[in-house]
Amino acid sequence: MQDWLWATAADLGRGINRGEIDPVDLCEAYLAAIDGHDLRNRIYARVTHDRARSEAKAASARAKAGQRLSLLDGVPVSWKDLFDTAGIGTEAGTKLMEGRVPSTDAEVLRVATGMGLVCLGKTHMTEIAFSGLGYNPSTATPPCVNDLEAVPGGSSSGAAASVAFGLAAAAVGSDTGGSVRIPSVWNDLVGLKTTFGRLPVAGSVALCSEFDTVGPLCRSVEDAALMAAAFEGTKAVDLAEVSLNGMRFGALQSVVLDDVCDASMEGYQSALKTLEAAGAEIVPIEVPELTRAFAMSLPLYTADAYANWRDLVEASPEKMYSQILERVRGGKDVSAHEYLSLWDELRAIRTRYAEVTAGFDAVVCPGAANMPPNLQRLIDDPEYYRVENLLTLRNTRVANLMGLASLALPTGVPSVGILLNVAGGADERLLRIGAAAEAALA
Repeated sequence: MQDWLWATAADLGRGINRGEIDPVDLCEAYLAAIDGHDLRNRIYARVTHDRARSEAKAASARAKAGQRLSLLDGVPVSWKDLFDTAGIGTEAGTKLMEGRVPSTDAEVLRVATGMGLVCLGKTHMTEIAFSGLGYNPSTATPPCVNDLEAVPGGSSSGAAASVAFGLAAAAVGSDTGGSVRIPSVWNDLVGLKTTFGRLPVAGSVALCSEFDTVGPLCRSVEDAALMAAAFEGTKAVDLAEVSLNGMRFGALQSVVLDDVCDASMEGYQSALKTLEAAGAEIVPIEVPELTRAFAMSLPLYTADAYANWRDLVEASPEKMYSQILERVRGGKDVSAHEYLSLWDELRAIRTRYAEVTAGFDAVVCPGAANMPPNLQRLIDDPEYYRVENLLTLRNTRVANLMGLASLALPTGVPSVGILLNVAGGADERLLRIGAAAEAALA
């Protein structure tokens, strides 16, 4: 049963199909692993024992009757603590929502449960999801699988840790500026940022309404495809017979290569050589307009966040971590005309980006410019926190700003990943490209 904890979600599903794994036994194996783990309280905010056991029992009955709802029917997963769970606390990593218990499930959780996924519990996260580092002094800071003294990346920090430490077969997170992909990169996982608006965010605690997306953190691209399909109640894209032969990748140069640390750059360049050897053509491309897009992003994000959090924040500002409070309040003085004008300009830059990248199957760049920062240094040095947080989210934020679908893939170098970006709406094509790239990088 210990082997189950490290299997892909897809392999667990196939084991259930063959009658080799009973969902009840699988659920109990995960619950026992969670309850007995030294880092449990740094990873899970709440473990939903009763719900998990009830859902696993129903999945077991369906499996025995030959009536499974999907390949992931009976597979246990974790949920970031901003997705509402009926009768179970959902607090978004902040004391501002302490004791909040919703009466219904988030829409995406409702659909996924209808596909048979088993909810293990709610994972810790960055406070209100507004940082890419994963440090949260208000609740808990999960560990990085490659360095227990470093942060794991955020804001879906506990989501990544739950999979990386063998405490969930897959995890569900949200991505506003990189919050699925950064923790995936730093914990050697696959992370999918879905196209904005594709998956419902109803019943999830909002950060930025114009950028929030739902996405899975997994052990494989196949798992990401299956999870994405489960969120929609559909069949996963076919990943068979994928190849990099004849594919053209644009290697983005603008902004994303600035100040990249040696380890990340070496891993990235090695990955490019591997993809090229597997048949892909790698072409350097420039989109200089991205510099302006990044300059605009601060007021766009902070105004959106302040609109969602103003009332709770101003009622009890002392309950927030000062760095997060400062970021949210940064949107207080953004005027309506400035915000709308910036969106007009951003849409024009998106059009330019689409023109430059139209001839490529995907655009590739380093997953993160930096390696997981040391937790104690982040605590001791506020300026280091600010610099590292902005650097952490920079490369992932290209996809959010440009309205793209994005996939983070591990490179084989610990805590070093790459990003594959495609046009918004091309999620299935991205997964097929990702499966081919994954096979090459493996």
